[in-house]
Amino acid sequence: MFQRIRSPRLAGCLALLVLAAPIWAQTAVPAATPAAPLVSTIQPALPAQLQDFGAYVDSARKQFDVPGIAVAIVKDGQVVLEQGFGVRELGKPEAVDARTLFAIASNTKAFTAAALQMLAEEGKLNMDDRVIDHLPWFQMSDPYVTREMRVRDLLAHRSGLGLGAGDLLYWPSTSYSTREVVERLRHVPLATSFRSTYAYDNILFAVATLVIEQASGQRYADFIRERIFKPVGMDEALIDMTYLKPGMNVAMGHAKFNFTELKPVPPMAWTNNPGAGGIYASVHDLAKWMNVQLAGGMLPNGQRLFSEDSQKQMWSMLTPMKISQPPVPELNESRPNFAGYGEGWFLSDYRGQRLVWHTGGWPGMVSRVTLVPELKLGVVVLTNQESAAAFNAVTYRVLDAYLGKDKKDWVAAYAASVKKSEGNADDSWKQHQAARDPGSKPSLPLANYAGTYRDPWYGDIVVSKEGGKLRLRFSRTAQLVGTMEPWQHDTFIVRWDDRSLNADAFVSYTLDADGKVREVRMQPVSPLTDFSFDFQDLRLVPVTDAKAMKSP
Repeated sequence: MFQRIRSPRLAGCLALLVLAAPIWAQTAVPAATPAAPLVSTIQPALPAQLQDFGAYVDSARKQFDVPGIAVAIVKDGQVVLEQGFGVRELGKPEAVDARTLFAIASNTKAFTAAALQMLAEEGKLNMDDRVIDHLPWFQMSDPYVTREMRVRDLLAHRSGLGLGAGDLLYWPSTSYSTREVVERLRHVPLATSFRSTYAYDNILFAVATLVIEQASGQRYADFIRERIFKPVGMDEALIDMTYLKPGMNVAMGHAKFNFTELKPVPPMAWTNNPGAGGIYASVHDLAKWMNVQLAGGMLPNGQRLFSEDSQKQMWSMLTPMKISQPPVPELNESRPNFAGYGEGWFLSDYRGQRLVWHTGGWPGMVSRVTLVPELKLGVVVLTNQESAAAFNAVTYRVLDAYLGKDKKDWVAAYAASVKKSEGNADDSWKQHQAARDPGSKPSLPLANYAGTYRDPWYGDIVVSKEGGKLRLRFSRTAQLVGTMEPWQHDTFIVRWDDRSLNADAFVSYTLDADGKVREVRMQPVSPLTDFSFDFQDLRLVPVTDAKAMKSP
């Protein structure tokens, strides 16, 4: 899912890289009080460059307006640090600690990849099997891609789909089942040739979810819980928010409503694509996961979760990625020499060291897991605000410390990047305003724009006239309801009732020679809108003209 600083959404992409025995656990106090000093009795000790780490993390929280952050660092098989900073929810006293659960979003993808490799080791599938060998009804929009799509391809973002294609089938939460989401793939158009280009997607992880269930005979949630969480010792991790219970130690997500006012956002369940981003976990549990990864799949008891060969496959580049210049000079040191995607992991380098990493974005939460295999080093940063800048600034401070580099003010560097990003968004809006004809009016009476419109892959949206205004509703997405304001000519702006979405969109009508609506197209208003709002891929036509189309 590159996109705005706000959220990598089940995502995490290259722009995030350049923009994103008793275990000692200390809970930092809320922001108003200075963080307690770090004193660890666990070996290996923190590098000297991290002795002021608590103050540094709090400076990142303050700069990027993040209520709470949790961090864990592992080195040489041991937990060096696991700590919470700030509060679980703005305006409430409960502090974040090492066991606070966060939505880890697309960091779930590595668990899905591991599950498939484990099933391959058991002979229940082969990573080079055709997907149709396991799901005979599976279909892409191109017959060749349908026939040649392999299990491994589901994990590699090289299918030919465009960035975030099909995300509106489950983002925000929809009433479609996982099977229905995957069945609708046959209507999602391809943007490029098969295996030719990197483009981040989530929808093929829904396919991977179903392959895991078919091959294992278990629900995805049960397989992950029993076959990965339990042996790794991730006793607190949950598959999705439907497993949360009152009183649990859980962070509340926060978003900037209208890109300005920070407020809590309610948890969201993503039950129809859990393999792409459903997991909730703490840094305490993710420290264990990182150590298993860094040990080549070896569990603490000496048994294996997966083989070294499986890990080599997961960490081998399948899809090269273009390397762009960082948005500001302050981030030049973060520019990699190579970058690509393996099976559920990003692969790149930093200061001569190979990195295996991923990010995740969720309503109100973003995160990053970073492994440095040759140093047996891992760092995870979980946050309860949609600021990738914060987790990147914290991650790079840790990496520099273990690489013996001088301290760099990554907080200031990412602040410069955020400022530029926001400036670019302001410029984009000014360009829209300059191109607008303020004296224009809709060509038709408002009632003539109302109706039911159908897209082949999403289904129906409904526009109705209510109280003298047009209201737009996505039929399968409860959160996507808003009021349409005239912009110019036959184009409107829909402003969603849920102002945390930050995804207002242009709605443009095309009329035929008789002045009747022929087609409706949409596109996000702001370049800061998360790519998972893939409005631009919709091809909406009046249902009265869509009799040949299959009803949703």
